[in-house]
Amino acid sequence: MPRLDDHPTIVRVREQVKANASETLTTAELQSICLELGADDAGVVSIDRPELDDQRDDILRHAPWTRSLLAIVCKMNREPIRSVARSAANLEFHHTGEHVNHVARSIVRRLEDRGVQALNPSMGFPMEMDRFPDKIWVVSHKPVAAAAGLGKIGIHRNLIHPQFGNFVLLGTILLGQEAEQQAAPLDYNPCLECKLCVAACPVGAIAADGQFNFNACYTHNYREFMGGFTDWAEQVAESKNRNDYRNRVSDGESASMWQSLSFGANYKAAYCLSVCPAGEEVISPWLNDRQQHLQTIVRPLQEKEEPVYVIPGSDAADHVTKRFPNKTPRLVRGSLHPKSIETFLKYMHVQFQPGQAKGLDATYHFTFTGAERREATARIRNQTLAVEEGHVGQPNLRIRADSTTWIGFLKRERSLLWALLTLRIRLFGSPTWLLKFGKCFPS
Repeated sequence: MPRLDDHPTIVRVREQVKANASETLTTAELQSICLELGADDAGVVSIDRPELDDQRDDILRHAPWTRSLLAIVCKMNREPIRSVARSAANLEFHHTGEHVNHVARSIVRRLEDRGVQALNPSMGFPMEMDRFPDKIWVVSHKPVAAAAGLGKIGIHRNLIHPQFGNFVLLGTILLGQEAEQQAAPLDYNPCLECKLCVAACPVGAIAADGQFNFNACYTHNYREFMGGFTDWAEQVAESKNRNDYRNRVSDGESASMWQSLSFGANYKAAYCLSVCPAGEEVISPWLNDRQQHLQTIVRPLQEKEEPVYVIPGSDAADHVTKRFPNKTPRLVRGSLHPKSIETFLKYMHVQFQPGQAKGLDATYHFTFTGAERREATARIRNQTLAVEEGHVGQPNLRIRADSTTWIGFLKRERSLLWALLTLRIRLFGSPTWLLKFGKCFPS
């Protein structure tokens, strides 16, 4: 029987390994490969970079061999994104997204042929939906791109490339080799802080002081993605008959959901990208005539007649009513339901509505029992929220709750009255404090 070491495959592979043992692709070579295969810019960073401290564990959980990250940028065509016809904008988003994935896959193929271990997580969807509503993406492309010198995050929370502006989509390739030479972050932010994104956002998700209301953006712009689809499906399930369904969901909304399910989920706005004038290739028309930019790009989006999806009692509901008379608020249920006490505490700030907390100064002590035993403090003051482990300070209200019952209450599966009567939730202090707390987290 021949020795395994003499097998032709093993002999050739070992010869190839020896030939490649001293070969490490330089940063310049990696960037050249990216540009050749269709990216518009690229940069390399080590997995150990401090800017990636909050990303590292998730990346290594999916690809523990990762040593560095290759960030790529692909340009979008600007005019489709700016169009009031959102079909044009969404077509551009989808086509560029497919292009990013194609480019990233081609880069991985080229690197594998060179003996470099590589993985390209999705640009957007598909994602790890078994984790929803917790973090569903493998890698956060924006902080990686920013660390790689491909731009900075603007006040609208989008990456702004110094040349292409925010009309870009991003990809990341995980590499099994060390970064030979790392890119440095930009030493300035291309964001002009012109606040046009603040003016254009139909739900007021971007505040003039830089605060960002994630839940407002998520509820409207992502209406036909995972959370909005769940709410629509529940509307179907709860409808008594055809007429009841039509009273809940208009024909246009049903057709729009069908279109998203058939051709890819559509963004409802993304106006913050549309109006942004930052970037060397983008800025000239705005510099030459800011009033013209306002009239031709910003105003049509502001004045467009359209439904805007908001949670009742939210800051977004107040905003669209006050600022956009041509737009129709559509009241929908929130869909970011925590599936554990861990996610409830971790993402409480995501659902917090500063406007609804005006004038409230209160401290809440939570004690969770049962399946998840935790103690935590939530402090609301000056329209801000702080969440800490343990019991801190003097509380206005102490809440002791069975963890399963509390999550069921938040998901509207358990009655609060039932939970109080059965002592699965107990309040120590005036119940009005709980009402004030709930007002800050409409669902």
